[in-house]
Amino acid sequence: MATTENRVEKAVAMAKKAHEGQFRKTGEPYIIHPLAVKKILEEWGMDEDTIIAGILHDTVEDTKLSLSDIKKEFGESVAFLVDGVTKLSTARNGMRDIDTYLPETKDNFLRLMIALGDDIRVLIIKLADRLHNIRTLSALPPDKQKKIAKETLEVFAPLADRLNMGRLRVELADLSFKYVDPRRFEELKNMIEKYNKSAEKSLKKIEAEVIEALKKEKISCEISGRVKSVYSLHKKLAKHDQNINEIYDLIALRIIVEDVTDCYLALGVIHSLYTPMNGRIKDYIAMPKQNGYQSLHTTIITKDKRVVEFQIRTKEMHEYAERGLAASFYYNEQKLTENYKKGKIEHLPTNLLWITELQMTAAKLREGKKVDLKKLKLNLFADKIFVYTPKGDIIDLPNGALPLDFAYRLHSEIGDHVVGVKINGKMSNLNKKLEQGDIVEILTSKNQTPKSSWLGKIFTHHARQKLLHRLNSNNNS
Repeated sequence: MATTENRVEKAVAMAKKAHEGQFRKTGEPYIIHPLAVKKILEEWGMDEDTIIAGILHDTVEDTKLSLSDIKKEFGESVAFLVDGVTKLSTARNGMRDIDTYLPETKDNFLRLMIALGDDIRVLIIKLADRLHNIRTLSALPPDKQKKIAKETLEVFAPLADRLNMGRLRVELADLSFKYVDPRRFEELKNMIEKYNKSAEKSLKKIEAEVIEALKKEKISCEISGRVKSVYSLHKKLAKHDQNINEIYDLIALRIIVEDVTDCYLALGVIHSLYTPMNGRIKDYIAMPKQNGYQSLHTTIITKDKRVVEFQIRTKEMHEYAERGLAASFYYNEQKLTENYKKGKIEHLPTNLLWITELQMTAAKLREGKKVDLKKLKLNLFADKIFVYTPKGDIIDLPNGALPLDFAYRLHSEIGDHVVGVKINGKMSNLNKKLEQGDIVEILTSKNQTPKSSWLGKIFTHHARQKLLHRLNSNNNS
C-alpha cells in the first residue's frame, strides 16, 4: 500500500494510466475530469481517502482497473468509496429523463439508497463530479445539455441544499438554469446587475456607517456584500407576482464577527442606526434551519428609504453556511473518518439526521427487511414548503409536514406542550397537512405532556427524534 506522503500522487498516476487514450466531449484528455474533481474535493476540505476516491471514481466503470487493484494499492476505505460511486452511476442508468427519474424506477432507486447508505462521502464525490460536468456542459449537444441541466436543477442542487452546501447549491442551480431557460436567465442576470449598480454608492455609505458604529462598540468584524443568485431570484419572483419591489434580500450585507455574543450586539447596533422592518428579523442562531444554517437576518430601511438585508454570523457559522457537510469533515476529519472505518453512523450533526435515516434504511434493505421507500424518497427529494409564524417568520419544511413537525421545528419546548393549532387564523387539527404559505399558530399549555399517539401525527425525522427522546426521558424519570 502507498505511504501517506505519496498516496494522492500515486492515485493521479494510476488514473492517468487507466484513462490513457480516453477523451472528453471537449476534446481534452479524460484525466482533466478526475483532476478537476480532485481539486474541488480539496477546496471543500475533504479527507485524503475521499480525494483519492474522487481521482479514481470513474476507473472501475470506464477502464480495465478493478476494485481489487484499488484496494491493494490504497486500502479498503478508498475501494469502498469508489465502489459506491460506481454503483450510484449504474443505478442512474436509464434515469436520465428527470420526468421519470425517481417515481417509476424503484429498483434503481433502491440501489441508489444502498450505494449512498454506508458512507455519505459517496454523495459528496458525486456532487463534485456533477459540479465539474455542469461547468463543462457546453461541449454536449443541446438536447443533452437541457436534460443534464434539468436533472441538476431538480435533484443535485436540492441535495446540496440539504447538506447546507450553500456555495455549491448556488453554482449548480445558476449554471443549470442558464441551460434550462437561457432567455429568463439573461433577463434576471441583467436585472440583478442593474439593481446592483444603482445600489452601489448607497451600500458603500451604509457599510462605512456600520463599520464605524461597530468599532465604537469594539466589535471586530468583516463586512461584504452578497448578491442574490439568478435562480433564487427566479423562485422568489414567482412567489411575489414578479414584483421585484417585494424582494427585500436582493442585495445583502454580510457581517462576520468573532462570537455569538457579538452577533446579537451587532444586531442591536444596526437597529440603532436604521429602522428595522416589522416581521423581517429572523434568529436562525437560536433556531437553526433544518439543514443546520445559522445566522441572524434583519431587513432595515435607511433614511433615504433604501431597503437592505443584513446577515450576521460567526466565522464558523459562515464556513458551515458556505460548505455545509464538507465543513463538518474539515473540522472533524479524523473523528468522522475513523467512525466510517468502524461502521458507525451516529456521528453526524443533529441537523443531518436525515442522512442517518438514509443509512439505517439502506441497512434494512440489505437485511431483506421491508421499508417505505416512497416516504423516504419524499423526505429526500420533494420540494420544500414555506409556512409562516403569526409574526411573519418563514419556516421551511418538507412537503407533507404536519403541525407537530412545525412545532418541533420551532423548539422542543413548544412541541412538547402542544394542545392545538390554528392554520390561517382558523382552528384546525394535528393531522392537517400544511400547505405552501400557511400561517401556523401553535397553541400550548404548561400542563400538556407529549403522548406516544403523536408519533402517528408526525412526518419529519427531526420531530420524531425529538418526541421519542422526550417520551423516553419521561418513562425513565
